[in-house]
Amino acid sequence: MTGVPSPLGINKKWRIVQKAMSIREDFEERERIFISSFGCLSSESRGRMREEVPCPIRTAFQRDRDRIVYSNAFRRLKHKTQVFLSPLGDHYRTRLTHTLEVSEIARTIARAMRLNEDLVEAIALGHDLGHTPFGHSGETALKEIYSESFSHNEQSLRVVDVLSNNGKGLNLTYEVRDGILKHSKGYGNIIPSDPSEQAYTIEGRILRVSDIIAYLNHDLDDAIRSGVISSGQVPESCLKIIGHSHSERARTMIEDVISSSEVVDGELCLRISNKVYSAMKTLREFLYENVYRSPHVHREFVKAKKILSELYSFFLNNEDDLQKELENMEMADCMNNSQSRERVVCDLIASITDRYALDLYEKIFFPSPLV
Repeated sequence: MTGVPSPLGINKKWRIVQKAMSIREDFEERERIFISSFGCLSSESRGRMREEVPCPIRTAFQRDRDRIVYSNAFRRLKHKTQVFLSPLGDHYRTRLTHTLEVSEIARTIARAMRLNEDLVEAIALGHDLGHTPFGHSGETALKEIYSESFSHNEQSLRVVDVLSNNGKGLNLTYEVRDGILKHSKGYGNIIPSDPSEQAYTIEGRILRVSDIIAYLNHDLDDAIRSGVISSGQVPESCLKIIGHSHSERARTMIEDVISSSEVVDGELCLRISNKVYSAMKTLREFLYENVYRSPHVHREFVKAKKILSELYSFFLNNEDDLQKELENMEMADCMNNSQSRERVVCDLIASITDRYALDLYEKIFFPSPLV
């Protein structure tokens, strides 16, 4: 009979489902065989905020990775600044390319140490989802105009918990959420000594180190490309240790983390040799003094701060316009009456991209000529 599946068809479909259900379980078994005792098995995740039926094909961390990649917040990273505001050159890093470089470094380290690559990749892809437009300039602006406690790592967690998926959040696992929250180090120690600053998993701790390896390399590249500094200004004592090219520096730091890490009292502890650690600190100090705080970058920061401050004030005082932009950003359903107007506006400002901020500013504050 037309439209009625035959018993044979039903049995075939059931066999496919049964096979699909075993894929995740087979992969989880492979994890138990391959991943060292220090790694985090996906089958032993501490779970999600809201319980879900497991995917028949993907592990919990693979599912988290996919949810992040398919989110609006992840796509917006391609138009968010890394260091240089709205760069016109095709070869400058954006927040998205930074994220991908961090992911590759973290996966390389995790693979070499027989840890969970899927977990470290998911954390890496989600770690900067809450970054503001105009890079750290935007983050500093929101600290001043919204709250001193604002930080991009906490905002990244808010993105995956609250703002994504029309207010439903991504419902990620505890391990990925913890790694996102604990990834940021600011100007603090590369490897923190305070246990409260460390991620719950060794994969999350690897992400923190991978983040700094990535930005030390690519921010130096972009600064030289832009002419903010010349290659001859970079401390030779530092380059002698970690290398003169991007690939040499990355390889040196990655290999040093892998070879220097050790087991202490039954726990795998990430380590960096004194020589390489010193070179990394020297390079970071150089970048802060000569790039991040350079007159060129500071001038752009002043402009960015003015744009975000005025946008923040405008939306704080124009509810209809605020609602319209929230709808444009697919964030209208994220907000409820328990949240302050300031919190809502901060979420909007932190979510928009560089070019969207510039377009909004022009539309709101520039006069429109009569046709």
